[in-house]
Amino acid sequence: MDSTKAPKPVCIYQIKVTLQKSQPPIWRRIQVKSNTTLHKLHQILQIVMDWGDEHAHQFIINHISYDLSGEAYHGLVETEDERKYRLNQLIPAPKFRFEYEYDFGDSWEHILLVEKILPFQKGVHYPVCLEGERACPPEDIGGISGYYRFLETLRDPKHPDYQEMRGWVGKNFDPEVFDIKKTNQALRRMR
Repeated sequence: MDSTKAPKPVCIYQIKVTLQKSQPPIWRRIQVKSNTTLHKLHQILQIVMDWGDEHAHQFIINHISYDLSGEAYHGLVETEDERKYRLNQLIPAPKFRFEYEYDFGDSWEHILLVEKILPFQKGVHYPVCLEGERACPPEDIGGISGYYRFLETLRDPKHPDYQEMRGWVGKNFDPEVFDIKKTNQALRRMR
């Protein structure tokens, strides 16, 4: 008798990603293959949230931490290696929630809600971002409270830090705009 298990068929997880404490909410809706590793999901999240992958991160699933190094918080907490785990090994069903934290200094905490598990569709490039709202905060802005102070500065051209902040993010930064076309182009370039 053959004791090897047949691989699970690939299906699609539709996940809503919400940046915690953002008001109004900053969120994305993505579809990824069920055999996506947590490490690949991290790369996907960096693209859809428009982060630069400049900081440490971790996933928390069923009270277990997963990260790239196996040592979150500089070795103070033991974690599992995210490269060794696929979504279909950890996510039991739709409506399952888990966490993703990026940049332990700014502490960008995200809730990931698996909204649906769908059949794989030929001809669709996965991962794909279906929709989202608002731009993500720039890196190293000081967390969500720093981001809101930054937005106040941008609303006041007479603020002493206005020119510096505007120069930092560029003239085209609009906190209300999420560029889904640019996001999906970047996802298509993923390896």
